[in-house]
Amino acid sequence: MGVMERVKAPAVKQRAARIAPVDLPLDSILQGDCVEMMRSLPAASVDMIFADPPYNLQLGGDLHRPDGSQVDAVNDEWDKFDSLATYDRFTHAWLKEAKRILKPGGSIWVIGSYHNIFRVGTALQDNGYWILNDIVWRKANPMPNFKGTRFTNAHETLIWASMGEKARYTFNYRAMKTLNDELQMRSDWLIPICGGQERLKKGGHKVHPTQKPEALLYRILLACSNPGDVILDPFFGTGTTGAVAKRLGRHFIGIEREDDYIAAALERIELALPLDESAVKTMMAPKAATRVAFGTLVECGMIAPGSVLTDTRRRWKATVRVDGSLECEGQPAGSIHKVGAGVQGAPSCNGWTFWHVDTGKELRVIDAVRQDWLLANEA
Repeated sequence: MGVMERVKAPAVKQRAARIAPVDLPLDSILQGDCVEMMRSLPAASVDMIFADPPYNLQLGGDLHRPDGSQVDAVNDEWDKFDSLATYDRFTHAWLKEAKRILKPGGSIWVIGSYHNIFRVGTALQDNGYWILNDIVWRKANPMPNFKGTRFTNAHETLIWASMGEKARYTFNYRAMKTLNDELQMRSDWLIPICGGQERLKKGGHKVHPTQKPEALLYRILLACSNPGDVILDPFFGTGTTGAVAKRLGRHFIGIEREDDYIAAALERIELALPLDESAVKTMMAPKAATRVAFGTLVECGMIAPGSVLTDTRRRWKATVRVDGSLECEGQPAGSIHKVGAGVQGAPSCNGWTFWHVDTGKELRVIDAVRQDWLLANEA
């Protein structure tokens, strides 16, 4: 590519003392080849990278459902490579530039399928990254295997890596534990694939074939970055990373080649509303338990951060924060159960039945919202 084109997205409000370098194209989409665009960025300038590179799916012909209808799958030119060696050279090139622009305490997340993730893992290690975890994203509603020739492909794999074996990195352990109802967050995540109103469509077809759910990026950014951090996405697509970064008070830099994806991303990020500063704060101390995690409802948007919960008699009010903890006047911040017990002066409390959300028409117990989630996401 030649001259870099920079498309400015709506500004992200700075919510932290951390000041990003002024020479970075913050909250913008750079149009062009990802390797060339990364070369234009200063060294050690980015806090975290989320990368969703081409999977090199190597699909042989069209894929059809049993009723004869065609599956809207990946058949775009950007996913096609002449050989595995060509794909490997491309992977090494962008990972090399990613390492140059990451800060010493930064980390990288790469997502892929069985088609490419093992090759990406090797390239990460070859380039000196240190693998911290592999995360299995188990899809609550995967596409069936229509041909009946293999197991249903119900997951994708994410690799999380630091800059080296001894490198420091950000991991908000307490926020993850609170999000998961005081159980340690595991490396297998059950999150629905992108669908409903979140799935971007044009003319009845998906704008992007592999659009990732915002809940997935919400968890990653909450786990491994802080307000004011700079998040780079070198395969920006329709802007999931940018929309979630804006909501959580992070800066983003996107890199994308395709005009249609950029247009969709700009429109989407424009509509993303930054959360109130008090809602973005995360838990830094241990609290209480139960299942489905209240944090699951928060990260998938069924109960939005900043929502106000109350008891049936409206005696107490508590504000929902991004990690699923509650903030209530006169009480330490904590889980729905801990804060519910605290306001009543009781030794324990079932937060699911104590707290209600005001829908504008009625007070709705949050356990009913949990049931909605279970009904919508039954495997």
